[in-house]
Order: sequence, then structure tokens, then C-alpha cells
Amino acid sequence: MTAETPSRAASPEGFRDRFETLIPTIQREWPAVARQTLEATRGSFDEVVEVISSQTGRTASAVKDQLLDLLEVAGDQTSRLADNLAPLEAQLENLLDELNTTLRPRIEKPVRERPLMAIGIATGVGVLLGLLLASGRRSS
Repeated sequence: MTAETPSRAASPEGFRDRFETLIPTIQREWPAVARQTLEATRGSFDEVVEVISSQTGRTASAVKDQLLDLLEVAGDQTSRLADNLAPLEAQLENLLDELNTTLRPRIEKPVRERPLMAIGIATGVGVLLGLLLASGRRSS
């Protein structure tokens, strides 16, 4: 991707996909444009450009360029967020795997050794939760 060929996210075609999340940013840039007016365009890039240029007196070309810049910045922020979440996702996956390998045998062993007691405990907990939930509904 070169500077002359914008990515799909930073193009008029990608604008509609990100329109809802861009509305607050658009309103910060052009406070004279009402949210309802923007929403009435249903994310059509050309209609948004027309609305902004007619209400602000800026040229359509300048509005297009600025909207594409906003779209590119939003795309960059999204990709940075995804990059930051990837290690956290891997860490969570490792923790879940570790829990599965350490906790599962500790839970399964007593259940296998005393299945009737496990069923009795599970039934008791279920009845107790059911009573608590039912009394909470009656009081509200």
C-alpha cells in the first residue's frame, strides 16, 4: 500500500462500515452538523460530504480529504488496539489451559470417587440458588 492507494478501511467503500463509530469524531470536527442529519445519510460517503460541505461552507474536496484522514486514523487506532489485545488474548488462553490442567483433575477426582454425593451437592446448590432467585423476584 502506497501513499497514493489508500487501504479499503480508509476509502469511501470502507466508510460505511465504520460510519457509526465515526459520527462522534465527525461532530467534533464539524459541530454545526447535527447527528440526525449525519444519520440520515446512512453512511453514504458522498452524502456525508455533501451535508458537511453545505452546512459548513467548506469545499467538497476538502471535506473528502479530511474524512479520509479521519477514517485512516480510526483504522490505525483499531489496528493498534488489536495488536495490543493479541498478547492479552494469548495470556488468557494460557491461563485457561493451565486452569484446565490443574483444576479439572482436582474437581473430577472427588466426583468420580463419590458420584452420588456430587449429585446431591449439585442438587442442593441448585435448589438453594432457585430459592434465592425466586425470593428476589417476589421482593422486587
